[in-house]
Amino acid sequence: MIDWSAVLAVFSVYITGVIIPGPNFVAVLHKAASSTRSAALAMVAGIVLVNLFWATCAILGVGIVFATFPWVALIVKVLGAAYLLWFGSRLISKANEKQPGAAAEMAQTDDLKSSFVQGFLTNIVNPKSMAFFAAVFASAAPAHVSWPTFAAMLGVVLVVAGSWYSFLALVMSHGGVAARYRKSAVMVDRLCGSLIVFLGIRQLIR
Repeated sequence: MIDWSAVLAVFSVYITGVIIPGPNFVAVLHKAASSTRSAALAMVAGIVLVNLFWATCAILGVGIVFATFPWVALIVKVLGAAYLLWFGSRLISKANEKQPGAAAEMAQTDDLKSSFVQGFLTNIVNPKSMAFFAAVFASAAPAHVSWPTFAAMLGVVLVVAGSWYSFLALVMSHGGVAARYRKSAVMVDRLCGSLIVFLGIRQLIR
């Protein structure tokens, strides 16, 4: 039997946390505007896969490992911050290399595999994700979750995260939006890169 009250509780808490802007949000918006729709959706797939992984860990109580061995959480935190700093700095440096007349350039095309990996890494190296899922399932899920309820909760994560990030990807990859991006590509890349660097620094010092 599925515990629908627990599933609805997870949904109500989870959907609020997902729409709050973070590294995933910035990465998807930039990928969608600067590349192809397929590449943006491939990145979304990588992000959603990690969300399912973190949700599974939270339900199974794997988060206890971080609490028992704080040094593991610290390593993940530092590696994640380093990746975000590298990712953001790379966007800024590439923006600085673009010519002022980049408005006429077509959006860059990315390999779907590399886009998927980017989404996967952006999410997997963020220990805040584990903390978020642990908080969601600790507050909304019962102590003992049946397998049908487990599957329903993962379904909530899949539908909510997939729908939200896919929506962002589809909107930002729209022809008109992408054209506006190309007109101000240097400024947008610098802004997105700076935001990701900021998120990396914030993760490092918290």
